[in-house]
Amino acid sequence: MYVKWFTLQCVRVTNTVQVRYQDTRENVPKYYPDLRIKQRLRRLCWTSSSKMVKAKKFVIAARFDGLPKVSDFQLVEEDTPELKNGDLLCETLFISVDPYMRLFGRSLKEGDTMIGEVVSRVIESKSKKYPVGTTVLAGYGWRTHAVVHEDDKHPLPTAQLRAVPADFPKELSPGLLLGVTGMPGMTAYFGLIDVCQAKAGETVFVNAAAGAVGSLVGQIAKIKGCKVIGCAGTDDKVTWLRDLGFDYVFNYKTKSLGEELKKAAPEGIDCYFDNVGGDFSVSVLTSHMKDHGRVAVCGSISTYNNPEAKGQYVFETIIIKRLKLQGFIGAEYQADWPAAATQVAKWIVEGKVKHKEHVTDGFDQTPQALIGVLTGKNTGKAIVKI
Repeated sequence: MYVKWFTLQCVRVTNTVQVRYQDTRENVPKYYPDLRIKQRLRRLCWTSSSKMVKAKKFVIAARFDGLPKVSDFQLVEEDTPELKNGDLLCETLFISVDPYMRLFGRSLKEGDTMIGEVVSRVIESKSKKYPVGTTVLAGYGWRTHAVVHEDDKHPLPTAQLRAVPADFPKELSPGLLLGVTGMPGMTAYFGLIDVCQAKAGETVFVNAAAGAVGSLVGQIAKIKGCKVIGCAGTDDKVTWLRDLGFDYVFNYKTKSLGEELKKAAPEGIDCYFDNVGGDFSVSVLTSHMKDHGRVAVCGSISTYNNPEAKGQYVFETIIIKRLKLQGFIGAEYQADWPAAATQVAKWIVEGKVKHKEHVTDGFDQTPQALIGVLTGKNTGKAIVKI
């Protein structure tokens, strides 16, 4: 009998359902109070809700030429498809932006969705493994929403769909799952402990030390009883590294690398954790490593935006000093991540590890956030909060 003077509309807001009616006599939208009608319509709303979600994503508009530009990305909208058995609809909470994206971005072509890992919440599900309300990590890239299947396999091991570990401390932000307890944190952990095999009493040098990886490398080295040297590109970052407990820090843009390392480590460096590459690392290898030193080659951010850049010939030095250099990626240790992530989270709760998140607000600002990482604007882990 109501239909003569009002119409009903089912509206999906995140993971809740609201029922509105339009009073045609007053022409004013109101929430309809009758819960029986809401309950009857709830099933209809959920079965068609995936059609109602307008998702945003960034696609590649032009291949990167040097430092990426905002115009290299295009913001587009798309409707999410209806869910099939095993599917879940995810709403993004945080997006990770990392230097590796510039390197991997060379393989992307125009129209491809920009890569990246996310923390998201399941807002609709036809999966028993991931019910509504589950917080998950995934690798579906720069999207506000995405439909993924519970058994989807991602080509990047660290970006596999998975639920947040049950033992992740409730007092910590989920954003840390993309940082100090996520891929960057695990890269720092295994690069220092397994690749460098740092031991108490040894001297560790890490560059890009105020970044997501470098800042944790230094703190773990201190926990292990090492002397830690770090460098960064601003005085504010240098101050923060001192607060983290680094023994010696300097601004490599205003100080001489060679002179500072001679002051900090006159007897040489045992372990070098390299995030920079290029001529910077050539100087460290040829002039400052001890015999039998170990080098974890983690990144080469100084060359990412200039693929033509080449380092000098250093093989004679490697031979004479019997250096051990190993390139690695954190993903190869994925089987050991749970225990390591639990350990890092425990250190955070105990106050032994400090962290900083460089948060950019708003999905539309994601390209600017990546450009900021590639130009050293961030201190700590850079993430985008949606």
